[in-house]
Amino acid sequence: MMNSLTRGFSWVALHWRTSAVIACAAVAIAVTTRRCLETDEARVQRDQRNRKRELRALADKISTYGRRVHQLYPTGDVVVSERDLAEQLRKRPDTVATALNLLLGEQRVQKAPLNGYWKLNV
Repeated sequence: MMNSLTRGFSWVALHWRTSAVIACAAVAIAVTTRRCLETDEARVQRDQRNRKRELRALADKISTYGRRVHQLYPTGDVVVSERDLAEQLRKRPDTVATALNLLLGEQRVQKAPLNGYWKLNV
């Protein structure tokens, strides 16, 4: 028993590249099988969790951007356009608007008098 176990470890040590390929293939098969067997409800929930996580990350990026601009120009307010912010962060304008509305609920931004502009509270 011990001899066969030792032989198995020595084979893995000698053929580590092959072992790595086999391990990666096994992981890929497991992930693919899991995705194929996933129900529609679970898929929708996973997509919602990913979207929530992405919106939270985008909202944090917007807050960081506002703090950085305020450090450069400390005397004034930080007012941004949805469109300019979307270009700056390379995101769609509607996604940026959703993230800004999330920040509005947290009272970290305010709507500016001009349509499509927001004042960041820093």
